[in-house]
Amino acid sequence: METKNIMIVGVGGQGTLLASKLLGQLLSTKGYDVKVSEVHGMSQRGGNVVTYVRYGDHVYSPIIDKGEADLIISFELLEAARWTQYLKKGGRIVTNSQQVNPMPVITGAKEYPADLEKKMKDKGINIDAFDALALAEEAGSSKAVNMVLMGKVSNYFDFSEETWLEAIEHSVKEKFIDMNKKAFHLGRNA
Repeated sequence: METKNIMIVGVGGQGTLLASKLLGQLLSTKGYDVKVSEVHGMSQRGGNVVTYVRYGDHVYSPIIDKGEADLIISFELLEAARWTQYLKKGGRIVTNSQQVNPMPVITGAKEYPADLEKKMKDKGINIDAFDALALAEEAGSSKAVNMVLMGKVSNYFDFSEETWLEAIEHSVKEKFIDMNKKAFHLGRNA
């Protein structure tokens, strides 16, 4: 199998690392060679976080170069726009439509870019944007955005729902399993 490339992008504290752990768990149980690599900006200060997940028969490097990502999973709209050059032709972005103001916007030095979703679509980017935060809150916690996104992403894989739920059980603490499964279902059905 040709190596597939997934980028998970967001802002520190949004759960990108748990999402990559879940994907890695799921793909390895399906027999793929999986490499996961984390790249942190000022993540603990609200900066960007990028995780690469590569899988296939034989994966030699965890790094994804520009134009190679089959899928970008974004926890925030500006992060989706920031990483579009990494998307391969025909690739897809699945993104939370939430807007998290970066420091230049917070300080008033810049404005949050308008119409990002439309601008990406106008460039021919295949984008699936939805309010994952509202669904996470419906599931019981704003921190469940990662599982809502994984639910949405699951629609683009040929794995059973049960396989995804088992990966959730192996990736999250026991006391959070039910809430995360609910968030996953809300995302899958969004």
